[in-house]
Amino acid sequence: MSTVLVVNSGSSSFKYQLIDMDTEQMLATGLVERIGEASGRSVHTIPWDAVPSVERSNAPQTTERILPIPDHTAGFRVMLEAFETHGPSLSRHPLGAVGHRVVHGGKRFFEATVVTNLVKINIEELAELAPLHNPANLQGIEAAQRAFPDVPHVAVFDTAFHQTLPPAAYSYAIDAKLAAKHRLRKYGFHGTSHKFVSEEAAKFLYRPLGEINQIVLHLGNGASVSAIEGGRSVETSMGLTPLEGLVMGTRSGDLDPAVLIHLHRRAGMSFDDLDTLLNRKSGILGMAGVGDMRDLQERSDAGDEVAVAAFDVYTHRIKGYIGNYMAQLGRVDVISFTAGVGENSPEVRAAALSGLEAFGIRLSDERNEERSRDPRRISTDDSEVDVLVVPTNEELEIARQTLAVL
Repeated sequence: MSTVLVVNSGSSSFKYQLIDMDTEQMLATGLVERIGEASGRSVHTIPWDAVPSVERSNAPQTTERILPIPDHTAGFRVMLEAFETHGPSLSRHPLGAVGHRVVHGGKRFFEATVVTNLVKINIEELAELAPLHNPANLQGIEAAQRAFPDVPHVAVFDTAFHQTLPPAAYSYAIDAKLAAKHRLRKYGFHGTSHKFVSEEAAKFLYRPLGEINQIVLHLGNGASVSAIEGGRSVETSMGLTPLEGLVMGTRSGDLDPAVLIHLHRRAGMSFDDLDTLLNRKSGILGMAGVGDMRDLQERSDAGDEVAVAAFDVYTHRIKGYIGNYMAQLGRVDVISFTAGVGENSPEVRAAALSGLEAFGIRLSDERNEERSRDPRRISTDDSEVDVLVVPTNEELEIARQTLAVL
């Protein structure tokens, strides 16, 4: 049971990692994409330091194939061929289980769950809450079951960690009967990342998880923040869908709902138009024309006023959520930054925490500029709140939860 394959499936692609759970080392990682197109692509990478030399082929560390991949089942065959040809050998590292990322578990799933036919029916029914994600996740599960019929498959839900939210945090102030009928409430996302980072932060600080209050900022192309009290999520920024909350790469985050009504009435925009606007053409892309924070910072540093304004909006929203969650928690012991932007942008971290010194948050400029792949403290020694950068590892968290449920 020591080796787990983690699968994150999209509608036309899937990512995978093979993890040795005895050492928690990644043995291989890969991507199969452009599924269903005329020319598909497979990339398979092996970190040589994690695989004994006897198992290494003469192939490069990263191998790539371009070939037709008509569906997910064919994609898994391509993945198996990569393991067989380039390693590591699945006969030497037999799978104990396959762990699957599933975006939306509604309020039905509050922990990782062994996949059964009933579980698959529930994932399909919950697709109305995540139409872009759950159907694709289910495709990956069924293709993986065909590829590995003799090992258990486990669904790990993005929403599960946030099932501890109290009613005051998850309820929307709309007609209660309508909300209940259509399951309208805050669910929260990025749960595997928030759980992983909060636990790693407690380990780094040598403090019991149950005794500390944390704010975790997952800042990537998608972005969310959570308030974690004694290891339990009590508030989070994403809502019914991953659109609510912080400004993101292409998503608007919080918005007055009347904006949509106004655009529908005055600009003639359809509901599909509005969906595309808020999810794919908003955020920093909508404000500044670039969806990547690195590009935005480069333009901002060069004095581009549009980019400066977009950066200010982005960090202003983060700061507002930090203040909100400090009030909700009453006492904050640690603030952790994670994910692509959170781990790699000292400018975002500094701007988000600027002016919060009166609340016991003091950032060290020198530590904040350091680069490392390891968890690290970026606050000053006299800061009342520990500020950390904690690299996330959602695949490892999925693998951990997969083994735990078995």
